[in-house]
Amino acid sequence: MKDQIKKAIINEVFKQYKVTVDPEITRPDEKYGDYTTNISFSLAGQLHKSPKEIADSLIDGIKYSLNTNIQEIKNVSNFLNIKLSDKALLQDASLALSYQPDYYRDQVIVCEYSDPNPFKVLHVGHLYTSIVGNAIANLFEVAQGKVIRANFGGDVGRHVAINIWAILQYAGQGNREEAKSAISELEEESLDVKAAWLASRYVEGTKAFESDDPKPKEEIMQLNKEIYKIVEDNEHESSLAKIYWQCREWSYDYFKQFYDDIEITPFDKYYPESETAPIGVKTVNEHLNDGVYEKSDGAIVFKGEKYGLHTRVFITSQGLPSYEAKDLGLIMTKYRDYTFDKSVIITGNEITDYMRVVMKSIEQFNPKLVKASTHLTHGMVKMAGGVKMSSRKGNGLSAISVIENTAKINLENTNKENMDTTLGAIKYAFLKQRLGPDLIYDPVESVSLVGNSGPYLQYAYARARSILGKSKNTKTPENYDLDANERSLSRKISEYPDYLDKSINEIMPHHICTYLYELAQVFNKFYENSRVIDDPREPIRIKLVEQYSQILKKGLSLLSISAPNQV
Repeated sequence: MKDQIKKAIINEVFKQYKVTVDPEITRPDEKYGDYTTNISFSLAGQLHKSPKEIADSLIDGIKYSLNTNIQEIKNVSNFLNIKLSDKALLQDASLALSYQPDYYRDQVIVCEYSDPNPFKVLHVGHLYTSIVGNAIANLFEVAQGKVIRANFGGDVGRHVAINIWAILQYAGQGNREEAKSAISELEEESLDVKAAWLASRYVEGTKAFESDDPKPKEEIMQLNKEIYKIVEDNEHESSLAKIYWQCREWSYDYFKQFYDDIEITPFDKYYPESETAPIGVKTVNEHLNDGVYEKSDGAIVFKGEKYGLHTRVFITSQGLPSYEAKDLGLIMTKYRDYTFDKSVIITGNEITDYMRVVMKSIEQFNPKLVKASTHLTHGMVKMAGGVKMSSRKGNGLSAISVIENTAKINLENTNKENMDTTLGAIKYAFLKQRLGPDLIYDPVESVSLVGNSGPYLQYAYARARSILGKSKNTKTPENYDLDANERSLSRKISEYPDYLDKSINEIMPHHICTYLYELAQVFNKFYENSRVIDDPREPIRIKLVEQYSQILKKGLSLLSISAPNQV
């Protein structure tokens, strides 16, 4: 009905005032009606009339145009509030079930998120960005976009050299052949064990690199050059190469297992830094002569001060690509591979300024690419009580520990080992907050069966399916007269497209969470006051329960949260 109301207002305004308008139609509080518009305010200055005069003049024409679809239209504080007929409201609810936004029809959208580094353990930040990025990709897909899920990680660089150095010390006292043999003995261990072992080596290597002893740092810097050469030449025969390739494979297998375990859509493409770095270096050198990048003390930099930013190094004085060159190469590579219409990059907000410099440098020679790119950032995930993450120092909160801890608390609450509700709890807790600020994750609150939680919504869905399973109704509703609770539920069901549109347009999944929780609350009130099974009004009420369950499942699916019939 929203489009019909809008059309009626446009036609009536033009008929009376010969003015073309694009009225804003919103949802007021239920006590004021089903739709409202502030058209009288937006026209007042242009027509030199009072908002009241304009609002009053439009009522009869709009009412006549909408005919039996509206129950009443009122001027309330110069807003036109419209209450639909029950029949029209039920039609709105039915249309919500099949609503298919098409904001990005046939557009190619690359969503890049998660971005774990091989040789390091996945921490809670990776869990968060994987869940949020997946939900955002889902939004673009439901809006008819051709979505490419991309992942990016540092398979070369100093962190890799730090890890390999520690492996050499731990497994072979610096002897590469002995270390290679020790690595092969770990092959039968689980991926979780291998990943934890690699993470421990990284912590050891970092401590050595940051110590007062200059020898480890010198050896690590030399290893860094060797590893770059191994990857560049695709060399697999030396002991060092075999250690590198084997440990990298462990990491990639571990990542895949992790994404499968948390039940998100598989990635279409994983970009290792070793693939993007050469393209980044090539691009920097191509734009050295035209002044985009400059030489400085043997390095190549982009001087951002002239744009209100800061200087960043793209190629080091040792001739190696920095993170900046790798990210530059990543953007160029993604466009080469997919010629995207839109690129969305989801990262922590600690690299906001860094990314501004990278994008500003690209803007100097390819502004179209920058215009098509959106950088979304999020804060740090902290556990209730103030626990923070730091994989470098070894006191990091791993992703798997968050899942295991949540599963344990869920078991204590329900006496059931239920991964559906455990994952539902974590995903919903991460997604219900607006993307951007730091997030406090409380696992006890997340698994609660009351309040704004994933399990609460999963149980709400299961309850609806249970009601439907008990119904033997085969009748269709004989009339469209709704009581107050039926009307409230139908109205809330009809609001789904509004929240979906808002989530897509703002690229903010939390609006879906807000809607689902509000919907479940309205349903609970309906169920408390409205007998369904064996009631004379069962035909209309069972129809509403069916619509409610379908919308709830649709919304949970967008968040990649399961909607089990029993929990």
